[in-house]
Amino acid sequence: MSNLNPLLERNRAFAKAGTHRQLTPMPKRQLVVLACMDQRVDPAHILGIELGDALVLRNAGGRVTDAVIRDITFVVMLAETMLGDEAPTFEVAIIHHTECGTRFLSDDHFRHNFADRIGANEHELATEAVTDPALSVVTDVKTLLASPLGSGRLTVSGHVYDLMTGLVTTVAAPLEAEASL
Repeated sequence: MSNLNPLLERNRAFAKAGTHRQLTPMPKRQLVVLACMDQRVDPAHILGIELGDALVLRNAGGRVTDAVIRDITFVVMLAETMLGDEAPTFEVAIIHHTECGTRFLSDDHFRHNFADRIGANEHELATEAVTDPALSVVTDVKTLLASPLGSGRLTVSGHVYDLMTGLVTTVAAPLEAEASL
């Protein structure tokens, strides 16, 4: 039996309830959450996000990458296209966490083997390691704020989720991105 089968059963119950028909294209809370793909760090559970509240992006480490910047820019431009001057300001909440698996990218042997396997640059992979989540999340807030794809309709904040306590702590209060030229 596939691990997915029980989840497909849950999907049938979800579809039957029909709540998905009440959702709009824009999140109710004008919030984009970027978090790690680690199963222990599910934003819906740790923040109590309900369906339709926020857009959630996840990757290894919850890091700001070129793909993340493109996705956030897409969301802002979509809102501007759909809503014009009434488009909301979105907050991007970046969440890193303790005991992140990307810390292995700081290990020379692991990083070398991983770089060989995926054909990547070892030096670039080293910068993706989350060994100090408070430091790396502030770095990512600055990276997103400095992006030339930024918008006056965007604020960015940084947070750390502690796996031991279950608490999310704000380490970078919401800052407004510069409007792109």
